Amino acid sequence: MTVRTRALPALVLSLLTAGSLALPTPAAALSLTAPTSASTVSSPSTVSSVAEDTLTDRLRAIPGLTVVSETQASGHRFFVLTFTQPVDHLRPDGGTYQQRLTLLHRAEDAPTVLYTNGYGLAVNPAASRTEPTRLLEGNQVSVEHRFFRSSRPEPADWRKLNIWQEATDEHRIVQALKTIYSGKWIQTGASKGGMTSVYHRRFYPNDVDGVVAYVAPNDRINPLDGAYDRFFRTVGDAACRTALDNVQKEALKRRDRLVPRLEAAAAQNGWTFTGTLGTANRSFEMTVLDTVWAFWQYLGVGDCPEVPQATATDEEIYDWIDSVAGFSFYTDQGLEYYFPYYHQAAKQLGWPELRFEHLRGLTRYRGLYQPNSVLPAELRSAHNSLPMLDVDHWVHARSNKMMFVYGENDPWGAERFTPSRNDSYLYVAPGANHGANIAALPEADRVAATETLRRWAGVTVPPPAARTAPLPDDDMLPRRRPL
Repeated sequence: MTVRTRALPALVLSLLTAGSLALPTPAAALSLTAPTSASTVSSPSTVSSVAEDTLTDRLRAIPGLTVVSETQASGHRFFVLTFTQPVDHLRPDGGTYQQRLTLLHRAEDAPTVLYTNGYGLAVNPAASRTEPTRLLEGNQVSVEHRFFRSSRPEPADWRKLNIWQEATDEHRIVQALKTIYSGKWIQTGASKGGMTSVYHRRFYPNDVDGVVAYVAPNDRINPLDGAYDRFFRTVGDAACRTALDNVQKEALKRRDRLVPRLEAAAAQNGWTFTGTLGTANRSFEMTVLDTVWAFWQYLGVGDCPEVPQATATDEEIYDWIDSVAGFSFYTDQGLEYYFPYYHQAAKQLGWPELRFEHLRGLTRYRGLYQPNSVLPAELRSAHNSLPMLDVDHWVHARSNKMMFVYGENDPWGAERFTPSRNDSYLYVAPGANHGANIAALPEADRVAATETLRRWAGVTVPPPAARTAPLPDDDMLPRRRPL
């Protein structure tokens, strides 16, 4: 399939050609999490063998598409697929790789939800449905992001990991499957998956009929612009903010006693640090710096009483930080899966920078809290802010049919996308964290957002029990936050 490069601005195209449009990597896994747990389809049902054969044959007839496996559940057919993609869409006659995706089939004329989670699909994918899929009773196509898990070219040319290349991967998949699915298309994703949906919309605005992006960060400017520091000065109440600041201080003051605990855990579990952060001490400091972010990303005001006081024992402080931020994350083993994200963050996506003024005199490693710190030397990159500035301007000035959902207390929402006035909307779930979704909105907003989504998808009758539908686990990071 020919790549339509004429739609790209000359500046962006030149950057892409130079390989400079690459996404960021999680410093803790882009703290980008998504809403709650998945609803898994179960209860096998009987489907017409004739219909089965027709659909399977049509899928197999698509050039480059391979049907890896098929199961049936609750009236839905579920396929694991691969699709042959060029490593470089600007040079489609070069090497290729197999991109992994799944298909949850309901009906060929039903709406189809394109779900981009921004990371890898589950190793053993379940037939789970995103919130928009449930609200629309639609089909769902879930796509693994290039360079994650099995969707990595061999050899891996990391210059080809950028937002345009991935958007073009998705574009080719949509065009291929539109030969079967004739209904409206909606794209969705949360956190990095939400970002991925925005980038696809920017480069291929006619592929889908609307976008629902959950908790999608918009780190337009690096270095430091202060947005995240302003967020942490006001989130929650003063007593909780003080308690969180103090537990970070105590942990760093007790570094000489707590780092040996981390080293002992590393020896017991086979964790190493030499390929990324270098030492247990640097890993310890990164985890402590990440703790307050992780608290607000995954927990909330109801968990403030559990924050240890300054009089707590070493064990209590270490265990609490471990439960919130996870000392295993900033190890070679914990970070490896997220290398593609951190590479993207360092190169294109940007990352949240913080001053940590309350920790002056206690930290030892200047400039530690940024994505290049957690990458092997060969994957580190200089940052190019132009791609994010371009996307931000396009979303605000030219986009249409885009919906953004954020959580009030989610640090990743400190820098949000601002949608245009072209049938586009921004909603904030009160008190919600990185798991915010449409179901968590105030009733009037929930109804309005649901009606907008249904209108975009051409759906007139709401499905039963769609009110509390969560996004799937695939759309969530583990209980850890990438930078």
